[in-house]
Formats: sequence, C-alpha cells, structure tokens
Amino acid sequence: MSAPAPAAALSAGERLDKALSRIGAARPFTRDAVLAVLVAAVTLGLYAVLARLAPSEASLQVTAAEVWAMGALAAGQGLLLCLRRVRPGLCLALVVALQIGIIAVAPQIMAQGFGPAIAAYTVGTLASARFAFTAAAVAVVLETGASVAATWGESGSAVIVVNQLGSSALLYAAAAFVGAYVAARRRNRALARERAEQMLRAARERAESSVRAERTRIARELHDVAAHHLSGMVVQAAAIERLIDRDPAAAKAGAGWIRSRGKETLANLRQVVGLLRERGDADGDAPVPGLSALDALVEESRRLGDDIAFAREGEPLVLPPIADISLYRIAQQALTNARQHAPGARVRLRLAYLNDAVELLAANGKAQRLVADVEHGGSGLVGMRERADLVGAEFEAGPDAAGGWSVRLRLPVREADRERTGDVFTAREA
Repeated sequence: MSAPAPAAALSAGERLDKALSRIGAARPFTRDAVLAVLVAAVTLGLYAVLARLAPSEASLQVTAAEVWAMGALAAGQGLLLCLRRVRPGLCLALVVALQIGIIAVAPQIMAQGFGPAIAAYTVGTLASARFAFTAAAVAVVLETGASVAATWGESGSAVIVVNQLGSSALLYAAAAFVGAYVAARRRNRALARERAEQMLRAARERAESSVRAERTRIARELHDVAAHHLSGMVVQAAAIERLIDRDPAAAKAGAGWIRSRGKETLANLRQVVGLLRERGDADGDAPVPGLSALDALVEESRRLGDDIAFAREGEPLVLPPIADISLYRIAQQALTNARQHAPGARVRLRLAYLNDAVELLAANGKAQRLVADVEHGGSGLVGMRERADLVGAEFEAGPDAAGGWSVRLRLPVREADRERTGDVFTAREA
C-alpha cells in the first residue's frame, strides 16, 4: 500500500488556502482583510525604519514626524485592501486619495507603497482592460497634479513633478497590465476547461448513442431470428399435443422436428452473435441471409403448414448488404406475424425488382383457425419499421379491406447508384 502524499507535496497556494481556511478566512472579504492587516503591518515597519534614519540622513529632507504621517497614510492604504474584491473601484479611489495625502506631506520623496500597486492590479483582474487603464491614467493625472500643487514655486519643482509622473505612470500601468494579463489567462483557462468538458460530454453522448444503437440492433436481430423459429416450434408443439394419443408415430416425428429446429435456432443465434461481435469463428462463419434465401424461407414456412404463394418479378438487383438483410428480415417477420396472428390464412409474398425500386409485399387473409398460444403485441412491427427507416425505404403496414393484414415496402434505387454486371444489376452502396 502506498504511503499518503506528504504535506510538502502541496503547492504554496494550496498550503496558504488551507491555512486561511483553518483560521476562518474562507470568504473573499475575510481573506482580503487578512491581507490588508499584513500589508499595513509591513508598511508601518518599513516607515518605522525610515523614521529612525530620517534625522541622520540629511539627503532625505524629511523629518521623523513627516515620515510617521506618511506611514500612517500608507498603512491606511493597506487596510483599504479589504475592499479590493468586493468594491475594487472604490478601493482604488480611496487608495489614490491617501496617496495624494502622502505626496502633500513630502512631495520630494517618491513614496509608492504596496497599496496602490495591489489596488491597481486587482482592478485589472476584475474590471475590463479599458476601465483598468482609464482608472490608472486618472490616478497618474491626480497624483501628478498633487505633486505640482505641493511644489509650486519651489526650486527644483519641475524635476520632482517629472519624477512623480514617471513613478506613478510606471506603477499604475504595470500593475493594471499585469492584472489584465492574469485575468485573460484565467478566462482562457476557463474556456479551455469548458471546451474540454463539452468535448467530454459530446464523446459520452456519442458513446451512449452507439451503445443504444448497438443494443437496438442486437435486440432486432435476436428477435427476428428467435421469433421466426420459435413460432414454428410453438405451432408444431400444439400439433403434437393433438397427435400424441391418436397418432404417436406422427407425434414422435414432430418431436424430432422440434429438436432439430431447436438446434438450428441455436446455430442461428450463435451466427447472429458472431456477426454482431464481428468475429470469424466457426459459429459465425455462415453467410448472413439475404433476398436470395427467400425461396428457402418460403419452403421452410410451407413445411410448418403455412399456405404461401410466392412470386419473384423483374431482373434481380444485388443490393448493398445492409439493405439485402433488412428486406429479408422484414419478409421473415411478416411470415412470422402471419403464422402467429392469422394461422391457416393464405399468405401472398411478392418481391418485385422495378427500374427504380425494389418492392416487397406480404399480405395474409383472415385467420382460419384459433390463434396459437403465443405472446401478442411484440416488437415485430416496430422492428420492421426501424429496418425500413435504416435503409431509407417506404414502409406501410395495416389491415386491408378483406379483413386481413398487409405489409408493403418500397426501397428506391437511383439510376446513378446502379451498374450492370452481366445480366444482373448491382446497386452500389452510397
């Protein structure tokens, strides 16, 4: 078992965040209040050192009292930083007002503390770039004007004003620029995260859609195969029930047929599973049935006792595989439905290859005997419609005027999608 990550593995920002949370500074205002106190304390400490140096440093041209006055104003700037995120514009305005007071006390000293830089940086991060640089320009103009007013008429005033202008412009412009840059980086990171989340959601939706489509495909294939074979086995089992006492030999033959049909059904189910898994093992090597297997399907249904009239018209088209199997499955399901819901009725199955389409018709009359004991209201009709939609075919199903039921399907085939190969038209897959 791996040991837990040491505390040193945390970044400095994470450690600071945890420390502030432990002392109850979880909200922005309380955290800014902690910052304001720290800045004010550091500022007072620096001005205390300057106050001790002032009497001995004639070059400073400032008294200790003036230094303490400047220190008090600079500490006030630090305390105002508690408003930097809740009211950034007001915070910067008050800080500039106190800076004007510092200039009035000692205009010859370029005393730019932490407060103005932090306030301008915060405005750059929270406000628009235009507002941030406009506010910085106003601050520079106000402080330069205060320097002009404080040194008016004194010797060397021009140098002092120029120095004040340069230092103020450099401080506020640099702080606003860094703030705007940080804000832009944060926005870009947020957009990148949002795009990544959108891409992840889209990928998940595509995966879920693919899973749903594959489940529908599997359910449709299994339904078509199992329903066709099992419905015949149910019919044959009902016949065996009637024959078991008066014709044991026939009943025995019927039981043998059910056994062989069960093996065939199992083989077909394995074939379908092999196809869906895209495998080529021994159980999945058999070809998938298509319209060419309709004759065998009709013969199989006739052996079950169905009365089927099958007609194939026109010059055959070799359809794309998905269309070929879809039409075969629809015909298979139509015969299964007729056997289940209209036993004994004559079924007319017609496959017609036209110039511009392939048409399939399966129509049955009224039931001639009691319906076998099978489940009703299944998904056969829904599956046929889904298959037709899948290949772009027109599909109709419903009762007819004679009291029976008919299924009609028309698959359009464009002339541009066909090419003659010998005596057979081949429809190319789009």
